[in-house]
Amino acid sequence: MSTTDLPTPTVRPAHAPAGVGHLRGTRSFPAEARDALADTQLRRNLGKATGVIRAKRAAVVDEVPDWEALRRSGSAIKADVMARLPELLEQLEAAVTARGGVVHWARDAAEANAIVLDLVRATGADEVVKVKSMATQETGLNEALEAGGVAAWETDLAELIVQLGDDRPSHILVPAIHRNRSEIREIFLREMPDVDPDLTDDPRRLAMAARAHLRRKFLGAKVAVSGANFAVADTGTLSVVESEGNGRMCLTLPETLITLMGVEKVVPTWSDLEVFLQLLPRSSTGERMNPYTSTWTGVTPGDGPQAFHLVLMDNGRSGVLADPEGREALHCIRCSACLNVCPVYERAGGHAYGSVYPGPIGAVLSPLLTGITGEDDVNASLPYASSLCGACFDACPVRIDIPNLLVQQRAASVESHHRPTGQDVAMRAARVAMTSAGRFRAAEKGLGLGRVLGGRSGRITALPWPASRWTASRDVPVPPAETARDWFARTRPGRER
Repeated sequence: MSTTDLPTPTVRPAHAPAGVGHLRGTRSFPAEARDALADTQLRRNLGKATGVIRAKRAAVVDEVPDWEALRRSGSAIKADVMARLPELLEQLEAAVTARGGVVHWARDAAEANAIVLDLVRATGADEVVKVKSMATQETGLNEALEAGGVAAWETDLAELIVQLGDDRPSHILVPAIHRNRSEIREIFLREMPDVDPDLTDDPRRLAMAARAHLRRKFLGAKVAVSGANFAVADTGTLSVVESEGNGRMCLTLPETLITLMGVEKVVPTWSDLEVFLQLLPRSSTGERMNPYTSTWTGVTPGDGPQAFHLVLMDNGRSGVLADPEGREALHCIRCSACLNVCPVYERAGGHAYGSVYPGPIGAVLSPLLTGITGEDDVNASLPYASSLCGACFDACPVRIDIPNLLVQQRAASVESHHRPTGQDVAMRAARVAMTSAGRFRAAEKGLGLGRVLGGRSGRITALPWPASRWTASRDVPVPPAETARDWFARTRPGRER
């Protein structure tokens, strides 16, 4: 299918379809986060892991004298890509096809999964090995393949831990960040065939057990499925960066390679790719460069996979692209730097977000891709999962203004409500009070009641319903003994307004 065969903007799905993939959870963020906060082991795991990653990132970023210039370059390249995305995708398709690859276009997650399943079935294989891929997590590809009689084996160590534990990823970079090594040992002993029963939780022993398990999968696989960190439009080159070597095995050993990629991952030229290969490893793993940077262009006779398929997926991205401000979320290069500096993520963890994209960028990207259908939509709460401290913007290697996008999505959430919420009523009452000097003065006189409720503690810890929904999770400072109006009248008599 060529780009000219894609549906016109008037009929292309505006949002990712409900019920397919992993862009929505089953409960709102506040409900999920409340459970996560009660898990002290989870909080210890998250705090230790994110602290280590933050420190490593800070050290390698400080080594680069032109880091801010690199960030601005990355941001400018991404803005250029968004401005001419259809043109670059057509260029990418032509280059991949000219080099022996086959390009497929998927409107949404369901179509992407169906394309990949059909391609695997055409080879006669009943299992595939997978490179870590956010796109396949987004579409729920593993589940779709299983339903079609094909077993999908994750080869990234963290993804393997999640898969064997019948778990869900909780971090973009480190999917098993919520697990400690003792928990991983128990998963391996319970789920991994032929594992040494005397396996300890020593990291090296755990890695060697996974290596022995995966080596058998690599050597027997005929089909591999990958995502892509980047795709170079002018040469048709795909790139995957990783730290373990499992990606290199998947990309070179099987006879058929299928890559599923979101359309926003394209970059114009190799020189543009150079910028991101400096930004990504420092921001994600805290390394100067990734141990394995794999690139491939179409098919090379006698070397590597002899059949290559590239599936370019929309799944709501066209709708995001049509938003002049929201499209900035598509600049994301999935480094996870914003997660590692976010105080909300560090305490609640990734599962609380429901989506495969957690943290600050997920709180923006997931609602944009799925749309917010109303106040009961579980993704409607995600934009509020932030203190708006701005740490995510400071850490983002491509300078995505996540706090601004969060505010935009909060507005979209409010506009989607079909009936006023308690917050709406409170804000309307405040507007009534604050738009009249007389009403505002009367409201000030009523503040004395707050001092009574606060007692000696200086904090109001409980208010009657509906205000109790606020004090259930927050304390309110008691009002001051003297208002600004009274202070002004006392200190500047005759000049009060």
